[in-house]
Amino acid sequence: MSVKQQLYNRCESLLNERLRVVQKTIADIQNNLQSETKSSAGDKHETGRAMLQLEREKAGNQLAELQKLSETLQKIDVKMKHNTIALGSVVKTTGSNYFISVSVGEIKLKNESFYGISVATPMGKLLISKSVGDEISFRAQTFTIIDVL
Repeated sequence: MSVKQQLYNRCESLLNERLRVVQKTIADIQNNLQSETKSSAGDKHETGRAMLQLEREKAGNQLAELQKLSETLQKIDVKMKHNTIALGSVVKTTGSNYFISVSVGEIKLKNESFYGISVATPMGKLLISKSVGDEISFRAQTFTIIDVL
């Protein structure tokens, strides 16, 4: 299995795990809302319901964001070879290695580390459209692009 396929699979797993957590949170909030309805009336009851509604809204926003990230990940063709850095590129530099996909943090494959980053991140914006041999400067450090897969 290619490095790109492994990175893609790991990103997909991480997103799916986050999705499960948010969906469970939403289900728990729904259950709590229903039990709040059955409990006593009054100001305390209304405050509890309002807090649960806010939590549900926050969890709903997280769910929408995760769905957007999943859609972005699905746009990646792992078989495609890139000459210039684009969505789906695996980038090796003299500093760090990156998978231009979705922001999931560090991914370890065997003895190498890669950072799953979005094209919207500061580093993603610097890397887009660059190619092997190009130099980029980030946070007072300069890196050279060694390979683009």
